[in-house]
Amino acid sequence: MHILITGGAGFIGSHVVRHFLKNHPAYTITNLDKLTYAGNLANLHDIDQQPNYRFVKGDITDGDFLMRLFAENRFDGVIHLAAESHVDRSIANPTEFVVTNVLGTVNLLNAARASWHPDYSGKRFYHISTDEVYGSLGREGLFTEETPYDPHSPYSASKASSDHFVRAWHDTFGMPVVISNCSNNYGSFQFPEKLIPLFINNIVNRKPLPVYGKGENIRDWLWVVDHAEAIDVIFHRGRNGETYNIGGHNEWSNIDLIRLLCRIMDTKLARPSGASEKLVAYVTDRAGHDLRYAIDSSKLQRELGWVPSISFEKGLELTVDWYLSHAEWLDDVTSGGYQRYYEEMYGNR
Repeated sequence: MHILITGGAGFIGSHVVRHFLKNHPAYTITNLDKLTYAGNLANLHDIDQQPNYRFVKGDITDGDFLMRLFAENRFDGVIHLAAESHVDRSIANPTEFVVTNVLGTVNLLNAARASWHPDYSGKRFYHISTDEVYGSLGREGLFTEETPYDPHSPYSASKASSDHFVRAWHDTFGMPVVISNCSNNYGSFQFPEKLIPLFINNIVNRKPLPVYGKGENIRDWLWVVDHAEAIDVIFHRGRNGETYNIGGHNEWSNIDLIRLLCRIMDTKLARPSGASEKLVAYVTDRAGHDLRYAIDSSKLQRELGWVPSISFEKGLELTVDWYLSHAEWLDDVTSGGYQRYYEEMYGNR
């Protein structure tokens, strides 16, 4: 198979690229990424010389470019991860999220349909979404695949819209699609605007740890390596037209997660117990901040046999170890040095 993975230089995307190259060596993988601030080719330095891997710099908002890319390649499948994904950035610039997440997804659907129609046999369009499209839960209950959409931020609204377009291409044009909605991911190569790598970096540098409100918001956390495995299973064995929720069965309030992270960091950095927690600084809550997300992934377990492989405590410790042993990667990302390299290498292409 020849698979196009969009956003493959990002956090989750790089793990998916690596997973498919490792577990499906007969496949050809084309990684399409715009190389925005969150896309980093250093995330793939260990596999970028493999003969069945190719990187293409490009923008999914450019429909003509995508039409040419599909016409020049015989893609059998698309795994679509490219997206603007940070809620705070979506509040500051909603339109950018609409253009990338909605228009970009429609452009991909159009290019895939033009390339595959009328014979869809052996083809698959897999759209990666988020649990945030479902809105906010109270203290009880779980998101299922039947939970009505109720997005509360520009980010989640843009992802909800793109989900609807993917389903529309299935229902209207017969496109063979699957969708997954996943809980919060954590692990190596995550851009340090997200909670866990941001706080690891701040603790190392003894900077404040900004906690929204009282830190009572609850999230379900999933190790990114387990997410990549779930994507593999759904891509190959999921039923066309279906949605699968992917969760870690692992709920933590922000403040409890931060306290655990602080304890791990104190141990790893040989600091006195409680030293890192003193850096916590409570800040004004985010506008429209959802209280709780929690995923019921029993459908995925029941139909396809996937379950998380690791506990959160173990996964978090492995994640801390990775960031502490890859200080150069973290410094390069936080300094923006990698982006200067891309400007020299790729210019405005």
